Amino acid sequence: MWPGLVELAKEGGANAIDTYVFWNGHELSPDNYYFEGRFDLVRFVKIVQQARMYMILRIGPFVSAEWNFGGVPVWLHYVPGTVFRTDNEPWKYYMEKFTTYIVKLLKQEKLFASQGGPIILAQIENEYGSSEQSYGDGGKRYAQWCAKMALSQNIGVPWIMCQQWDIPDPVINTCNAFYCHDFVPISVKSPKIWTENWPGWLNLFVWPTPHRPAEDIAYAVARFFQKGGSVHNYYMYHGGTNFGRTAGGVFITTSYDYDAPIDEYGLARFPKWGHLKELHEVIKLCEKALLDGETTNMSLGPLLEVTFPSSADVYTDASGGCAAFLSNSDNKTDRIVQFRNTTFNLPAWSVSILPDCKNVEFNSAKVRSQSSVVDMVPEELQSSVLLPNTDMKALQWEVFVENPGMWGEPDFSITGFVDQINITKDTTDYMWLTTSLYLDSNETLLEDDSSPVLSLKSNGHAVHVFVDQELQGSPYGGKFTAEIPISLKAGKNEIALLSMTVGLTIGLEGEQLNLYKDDDLKSFNWVPTIEPPKRQPLTWYKAVVDAPSGNEPIGLDMTDMWKGLAWLNGEQIGRYHIPRAWFKPSGNVLVIFEERGGDPTKIRFSKRKVSSICSLVSEDHPSISVESRSSAVSSVGKLSCPGNTHISSIRFASFGNPSGACGSYTRGDCHDPNSVSVVEKACLNKRECTIKLTDENFNQAACPDTVKKLAVEANCQVSEPLRWTSI
Repeated sequence: MWPGLVELAKEGGANAIDTYVFWNGHELSPDNYYFEGRFDLVRFVKIVQQARMYMILRIGPFVSAEWNFGGVPVWLHYVPGTVFRTDNEPWKYYMEKFTTYIVKLLKQEKLFASQGGPIILAQIENEYGSSEQSYGDGGKRYAQWCAKMALSQNIGVPWIMCQQWDIPDPVINTCNAFYCHDFVPISVKSPKIWTENWPGWLNLFVWPTPHRPAEDIAYAVARFFQKGGSVHNYYMYHGGTNFGRTAGGVFITTSYDYDAPIDEYGLARFPKWGHLKELHEVIKLCEKALLDGETTNMSLGPLLEVTFPSSADVYTDASGGCAAFLSNSDNKTDRIVQFRNTTFNLPAWSVSILPDCKNVEFNSAKVRSQSSVVDMVPEELQSSVLLPNTDMKALQWEVFVENPGMWGEPDFSITGFVDQINITKDTTDYMWLTTSLYLDSNETLLEDDSSPVLSLKSNGHAVHVFVDQELQGSPYGGKFTAEIPISLKAGKNEIALLSMTVGLTIGLEGEQLNLYKDDDLKSFNWVPTIEPPKRQPLTWYKAVVDAPSGNEPIGLDMTDMWKGLAWLNGEQIGRYHIPRAWFKPSGNVLVIFEERGGDPTKIRFSKRKVSSICSLVSEDHPSISVESRSSAVSSVGKLSCPGNTHISSIRFASFGNPSGACGSYTRGDCHDPNSVSVVEKACLNKRECTIKLTDENFNQAACPDTVKKLAVEANCQVSEPLRWTSI
């Protein structure tokens, strides 16, 4: 997916790609380095270079990033005397060793800008300023050591440290936040750099999916450059998926979508991607004035800057070039302002950009980009396997059921509990803890009115409770206490707890048998069946399937399953997204491990499709100058179908005062009856089209006291190739 993602970012107006380097993905054990597949760092940098883009390389090597252990290898925890991220000799030794290895690797390929490569900035550590105080003097010494160690690498490009407030020149401290226009670097010689502008937030199980409006992101970016910003970076522009067991943090999902301009599946998220693309284009129109010009700040009317925080920043250069940013930081009230003898309307919480100090080319609150409705379209699993003695295919499952508790000799026995990570060394999410309880027949716990419970207190994350191989309950939480009703009998009761990423058999039997690998030698462990068991805990399922049709991004619909793990062709896929590149045309081995019980017959693939596209544009776009409302400049609605699709039909069109959002527009009491026919004439059977809000197209005289809008929703369908016939 990398080349397509990089090109889509470039098309969106980005000119640099930022990436972390994940230490625990590259140094699997001391001096055992890995740079294959998704961890091929050099290949990724070269893809960016081939796209003629720059790169910001955030080596860390502690990176946080909601990544497992923040990128630190688990093996380092067991090096005697090691204390992470402070003035500690073992930690500093291995950190410097890895940093040096990465730098040498990239220098050999001549990938730093000083060598003609794309890497223009490098980062050491990550947001350490937020943790430094807890380490006392050792933290301060460590921060200084990080800076000096980084500079000693002699890479020929600047080093940065984000969220760090006590570093020496020439290392540059940078800002991570939702808004950074007020940020001031430590050194007056340093540029103002924003390393993380968060367009959304991370996803947590049970919690609502976070969303940040395109208007607010655009406001934040425009304000940053208005106030002298030099380098701005989105975290994330594309977040993607934390495949396998790489997601780090309590109940953080494998989806790292982040409500980013490019979604988890690699599709442009409208209107966010389009609105920011327009912003990037307009900022680049101001480039010469921003780089070479002198800055003037002025209030926009008597006491306006004090009473209502509106202001103008004007950049003028020696050649007469001029660019202006007009801002209204009042988040509720629109304002009419005077600038250079012209009256402008500034919507609440917005910035208007005038690349020539005359005409508004962009306002952060006015979204002109199209929006879209994206659906997950289900597709049944199609078997790759023929039924015996036939030429017909039917989905066949194979099943392997885990026994609760010990599946072999215990790894060790101990009285009491242990910390899971220290035992498993993070090689598995699972650990069995077993014991037994013997009850005489006259025990009060066995009386008819008795309700025995098992009390659990855990530091997280989750546990399945089994008594005599029957599931009793599945409590979970960051730290939790639970009372689980259990069934007991006279005699011996076997109690087994399947601990999941908390902290004595390590792992599952199926993991030990490598059931998830595409290996015929393991087939003797599987039991074939046409009707796989449902609602059964601790069950492995396997099916051999064809790749889904089409070329849309693919997800795995696990709605009717509970919790567990999934693999395709030996690749652990996380919860939803499966890259198309992981599929073969047929013979794909899909393996599911279900912890608590679900219905595997309802597992589906889902294709992520743009089902419709929308445009909502007002008469006061693009110019927001009050005087220009009646000028010859007309507003324009734009539609563009993705890929090889075209506009096949118009679902909705209304010029007047329509309301609603994409997918749910409704007509208002002001409506031009010719709206649909005008839009159909301009757009049908085209991949993209424009509709001008002119007198020739629409009845502008209707509803004279209304600022009219055009709302359009259109269907996109795959374009069929031309077919020719001859006689």
